[in-house]
Amino acid sequence: MTGAGSVGPGWGNGRAIAWRFASEGARVFAVDMNADALTETVARVNEVNGVIRTWTADVTSADAVCDMVQACEDAYGRVDILVNNVGGSRKGGPVELDEQAWDSQIDFNLKSVYLGCKYVLPAMQKQGAGAIVNISSTSGIRWTGSAQVGYASAKAGIIQLSRVVAVEYAKSNIRCNTVIPGQMHTPMVETRLAGQRAGGDVDALLAQRQSRIPLPFMGNGIDTANAALFLASDEARFITGTEIIVDGGMSARCD
Repeated sequence: MTGAGSVGPGWGNGRAIAWRFASEGARVFAVDMNADALTETVARVNEVNGVIRTWTADVTSADAVCDMVQACEDAYGRVDILVNNVGGSRKGGPVELDEQAWDSQIDFNLKSVYLGCKYVLPAMQKQGAGAIVNISSTSGIRWTGSAQVGYASAKAGIIQLSRVVAVEYAKSNIRCNTVIPGQMHTPMVETRLAGQRAGGDVDALLAQRQSRIPLPFMGNGIDTANAALFLASDEARFITGTEIIVDGGMSARCD
């Protein structure tokens, strides 16, 4: 899985997914561009006696992703599940967001998913089966309170990319689905978003985000992980080309 680290301590989506899969017996190949970000992930997996190997890669690079997939096959002999989890937002609509930032947002959030699928799908076809879970965002289906046109466009693209892959590879017994997390309380809130959007006031940002959620609490990375685990599991064997929204009802509201 990609994006298996986190920008800070706690349950980022990627760290939680790695831990949750390992706790169910999966052998995890955890990839992040920052090796240090994987330290806590490995520690969490070790707590449940899970199996994990780590790899450092920039998943916007075709060569790096190709090497990543080969390394996973070398380590475990096969690739049964791919979780594409890399992502990050930049503020700004089309006028404010400069062209370089736009390109970076598309590469980081969408190209990374395309490359993961590109190099894993042939391996899954050889095996005769596989499951892909791509992590999008409610920003890809709704306005979520901030103009972030590059991020929103890329996350919307992930949803349609997943549907195309699902239909094209269904006859190969490969499933592809998307998890759409909402405004979760992950380490990203304290580490980056509070400074960008609330002058560093974490409590103010959390209150603002909670006000959009019908349920009286905010989810975290484990909620994302539970949805990803289900979609990757045999229990979801007849589910492909669809999405699970994990947002406490936020995207169902009209206000």
